[in-house]
Amino acid sequence: MNKTCILLILILIAFGKLHAQNVSSKRFHAIVLYENKGHHVAFSNAARLWLDKLAADSNFAIDYINKTDSIDDNFLSHYQLFIQLDYPPYAWTKTAEQAFIKYIELGKGGWIGFHHATLLGEFDGYPMWQWFSDFMGGIKFKNYIPDFADGKVIVEDVKHPCMKALPKEFVINKEEWYTYDKSPRSSVRVLASVDESTYTPSTDKKMGDHPVVWTNPKFAARNIYIFMGHAPELFDNTAYTTLFRNAIFWAAGW
Repeated sequence: MNKTCILLILILIAFGKLHAQNVSSKRFHAIVLYENKGHHVAFSNAARLWLDKLAADSNFAIDYINKTDSIDDNFLSHYQLFIQLDYPPYAWTKTAEQAFIKYIELGKGGWIGFHHATLLGEFDGYPMWQWFSDFMGGIKFKNYIPDFADGKVIVEDVKHPCMKALPKEFVINKEEWYTYDKSPRSSVRVLASVDESTYTPSTDKKMGDHPVVWTNPKFAARNIYIFMGHAPELFDNTAYTTLFRNAIFWAAGW
């Protein structure tokens, strides 16, 4: 073996060690399950840009998948945070469902769900995932505002870490607010709700007590659901990005 080959091997070894050290030095590893079709693509694309910058600035690693085929116990063991970015709770593989249930019930990592994560019911020929409904407070999707509305979000639990540095009230623009068959309040810890009287334009699609950010302390995993997640313009909303950032570090245990 000549000196050039030896030098190349040594360089490759050094690069490999440097890469391994860089990976291991990350604060945590996050996996994002995101939608890549339909009218939420623009939100997913904006979220990825924002998340990539946050990960680079805050020294955590982030990977992306847009289907559940790869999810099993071994796959999830590499991640301390699972972000369900506008991905619905149906059409998952059975292996992925069981691995996710174990991940949450055993507290193997944290979870943040957005928007479509509460699209609970019978959709596209799939039955409702009852475990996921229980996880979300026993709710079922009922209706939504398809032509969108602005709404004022009221922070209820100012002491929760995910609410840190948030104003008491903030407006979310252009959201397709969901209604459910009941409020999840009796089964979860509500962090924020939407004041339906502030909907602009006004609409009759209301449910009364309307939580939009909550966590379920009955499960071992740190978990938080954030309803808002339709428009890419959300990433221009400081209150929203503050909530998202807080949720990431809280759910990941940082």
